[in-house]
Parts: sequence; structure tokens; C-alpha cells
Amino acid sequence: MRFTKKAGVFGATALAAALALTACGQSGSPNGGNASAGPSPEYKVASDVKLDSSPTWTKANKAGKLVIGVKFDQPGLGNKKAGADKPEGFDIEIAKSVAAGLGFKPEQIEFKETVSKNREPFLQNGTVDLVVATYTINDARKKVVDFAGPYYIAGQDLLVKKDSTITGPDDLKGKKVCSVDGSTPAQRITEKYPDAQLVTYDTYSKCVDNLNSGSVDAVTTDDAILRGYAAQSSGALKVVGKPFSQEPYGIGLAKGDTALRTAINDSLEKLESDGTWKKAFEYTLGSSEGITIPKPDRY
Repeated sequence: MRFTKKAGVFGATALAAALALTACGQSGSPNGGNASAGPSPEYKVASDVKLDSSPTWTKANKAGKLVIGVKFDQPGLGNKKAGADKPEGFDIEIAKSVAAGLGFKPEQIEFKETVSKNREPFLQNGTVDLVVATYTINDARKKVVDFAGPYYIAGQDLLVKKDSTITGPDDLKGKKVCSVDGSTPAQRITEKYPDAQLVTYDTYSKCVDNLNSGSVDAVTTDDAILRGYAAQSSGALKVVGKPFSQEPYGIGLAKGDTALRTAINDSLEKLESDGTWKKAFEYTLGSSEGITIPKPDRY
């Protein structure tokens, strides 16, 4: 996938913003809600949507609900706290805003936990209608599902204990590195850093548990996710801070549903132009100062 210079700038500035937030411990640190940003954003539900040429939208409209696959264990992005009814985070806000653009009210959204390895199967077998779950757009996935967006660009990084000597991916030789099954970060470790010992689980929270216990030396995934875990560790864990990839987050949907993909891309562009994207970002992840929002790739 080819990305614009503007999108690249966004990735760098987003990273810088996230780093600053974590380092300073501001209220915008990714914990599933930024109290200083005021009440949660509200999204106007479109009343004139008619996408009869979209099989997914037609099914959801008939059922009266839109099922969206999200993560439940990623603070700041998609996280469901113990005892909570619904997940929260930037991915969740993007999901709610896109659903509103498709004509679905908040009470018509069903959030279904979708771990990384289930994202393509869930879209292919109709378990979910959309996936908004730190879902990196890449050519391999585009062979089996389609993507709207990107709506965010992150970068792969490493989470380690505070006294670790690991300073970047070149220090991973002989080290145990944990990621999740079927994820792009896991694939990159296998392909680019074969001297590392890759350990995989179905969720990042299990990787972090293993890091805390000393069973693995590092956890790798997108920097925005890792900073959420670091912020929750009371200083026990740190993000290395040397991202070695670009991870464009997209909204996954069934392969070939062009009408739905076009409608979602239209919604994403509107979110940027009317300031809704900025409100959602600042509510969940903190200041958006200096960030350039990526344009949807209408491939």
C-alpha cells in the first residue's frame, strides 16, 4: 500500500504526542478516557442512509443492529474494564462515529471481542459486520478482506522492564519476544529478526503478564498499545521508543462490499473535516496538537 507524505507525518507526530503524554503522566494518558477533555463525544446519527447494494449493511439494517469486532484488552484504544458494560478507547469512538454515519444509533451497536487471529475469519463468516481493532492494512489481508481508512498510523515498538538493556530490535538476538497470533508485529519479528525467539498468545495482556513474570524479555506491537500498558505499570515497564514500522489502522469489512467501503471512507473524511476525529482522539488519547490525519486510501 502506498501512503502519502501527509500520512507519514501523522505517524511521526502521533508517536511524539503519545510519547509526551506517557512521559508526562498527563490525564490524557491512554486509560480509556480523558477526564480533562470533558464529556464523551456524541455523534449525529444519519437518517437518510440507503445502501441496498451493500450486503453487509442490508443484513445489519434488517437485524436492527451493527456488530463491530473490537479489542477488549488495549488501554486507550479498545479496552473493557472489569465490571464495565462496554469497551472504551479511540477505536471504540471511531466505531461509534462510523456506525452513526451508517444510520445506527449507539444502542444498535453490538461490540464483540475480536482478537487478532479472529479478525479475518469473523469478517468472512459474518460473525461481525466491521472490525475496528488496531487492524493494520496490508496487501496480504486485502486478499481476503477489504479496508476503509486508514484512520490512524502507529509504529511497531518494544515494551520491556524498566531495567532492561534492550534498546531496539537489533538487541533481540536470543531474547524471548512476545506478540499475538496472526499479528503483523509477530510476522515482522519472524521475517526481519529471525534470531529472536518469538512467543505468541491470543492477547497482548497475556504477553504483558509473561513480561512481568520474567518469562519473556519483551513484548512487541504498536506503540500506542504498548504505551497504554506502560502507563498502567506504575513505572515497572517502559516503551523503548524506537518504532521500526508504520502501522496504518483501517476498518475491516467483507471482501467486495464496495458500497460499504465507500460509505465508511466518506464518513471518515467527514470526521476529519468537522472536527469529530480530533474530539474522539483527545477524549481517549490526549492532545492532538501537530497531528495530521491520514486520508482514506480509496483503492
